[in-house]
Amino acid sequence: TGLYWSILVHTGLSPQAQRQRLDRTNMDPTLLCARTGLLAVPPSLDRAAVELRLADNFIGAVGRADFANMSSLVHLTLSRNGLRRLAPGAFADLRALRALHLDGNRLPALSGPQLRGLASLRHLILANNQLAAIDAAAFAAFAATVEDLDLSHNNLPALPWDAVAAMGSLATLTLDHNLLERVPAGAVARLPRLARLDLTANRLRALPPVPGPPGPSLAAGGNPLHCNCELLWLRRVAQPGRLETCATPAPLAGRLLGAVPEEELTCRAPSVTAAAAHPPAVTEGQPLRLGCAAVGDPPPALHWLGPDGRVVQNGSRRSVGADGSLELRVATLRDHGGFTCVAANAAGEAAARVEVVVVPLPVPRDGARDGDGDGGAEAGPGPSDMAQAGGNDTWAGPGERQRVVAAEVTASSARIRWLPQRHVPGVRMVQIQYNSSADDSLVYRD
Repeated sequence: TGLYWSILVHTGLSPQAQRQRLDRTNMDPTLLCARTGLLAVPPSLDRAAVELRLADNFIGAVGRADFANMSSLVHLTLSRNGLRRLAPGAFADLRALRALHLDGNRLPALSGPQLRGLASLRHLILANNQLAAIDAAAFAAFAATVEDLDLSHNNLPALPWDAVAAMGSLATLTLDHNLLERVPAGAVARLPRLARLDLTANRLRALPPVPGPPGPSLAAGGNPLHCNCELLWLRRVAQPGRLETCATPAPLAGRLLGAVPEEELTCRAPSVTAAAAHPPAVTEGQPLRLGCAAVGDPPPALHWLGPDGRVVQNGSRRSVGADGSLELRVATLRDHGGFTCVAANAAGEAAARVEVVVVPLPVPRDGARDGDGDGGAEAGPGPSDMAQAGGNDTWAGPGERQRVVAAEVTASSARIRWLPQRHVPGVRMVQIQYNSSADDSLVYRD
């Protein structure tokens, strides 16, 4: 076959020795095709092979059919090929594969379908690629079986940590020489069998505690660590030869964390520097923004308490921004009162109160709506009904009421219609209120 010819041409053996080698290769479940100048995966591969080594070639892409029907393959090496593309489902038939070596290539990203089907995978080596993004579904097929995951020497600014934390059998996680800026609290603690974690040479300023003792072996040197009270745990588990170095604050810059006395690893309680509503007073139905700024070491997290004392959650009418601001898309009377901005960090918390004024909308009273009463005299404005829940009927004339009809209803919209009303001098207003199925807070539009 073309594959065996490629092997024999590079051996320099006599014709008789070549025939003997060919006979042995036909019976051997291991296919050794490294350094043979291959430009693509050979189409004539023995589909019953158990091990296939294709390292140090020039295979730039792997297609869906390249490893089709190789259900007995246990070990596959594609290292150092300049590989740039993996077709979706390229490994879908490799149900028995335990080790996949893709290191030393040029893969820019990983999507969910690319590693589909690897239900028995234990070792995934992706070091020395150009990975800048990994889809959360990329590891789903082997989350329960993988033991060794090597993503070192890539360009990863972040990881799908929830997907990594689902790897219950993971023993070694190698992430050194990337661009990681954050490790979420609790992500490592959810890996019960983790024995070694390498975070060397990233952009981490902080590290959440890892479980222990004994806990996993941790390497985190070469990161611009901010040495404060949050790193006391790392200082206490430091061992001789550890290279974690402080980058900030200035008095500790350049010092080994293990050599810094614990009393110098301090935090500063937060202080709210600004909190205000913009604008401070609005009419019902108008938008409103509440801003809050705070300082502290470490930088404090911000949240809001509403006038009812409850924590404000994101919903159809309210949203909390990444900068701690609170957007009230449509103000109601329930927003009238004091909102509290709370800043909290490891050293404590601080709070500031912001007063919000919501002015009720003036609406005509019933006597003025239909022209009845004292000779059609208009009554003064009454309280708005915008804070009331439930459906209201519309008025359609003396002694006649017509319910509003919602037509052309979709998952995100509806056309509202009602019967025309006879002309009454003055301003007429229709109030429409609605809410989403996930949030009982009413939203109003005029």
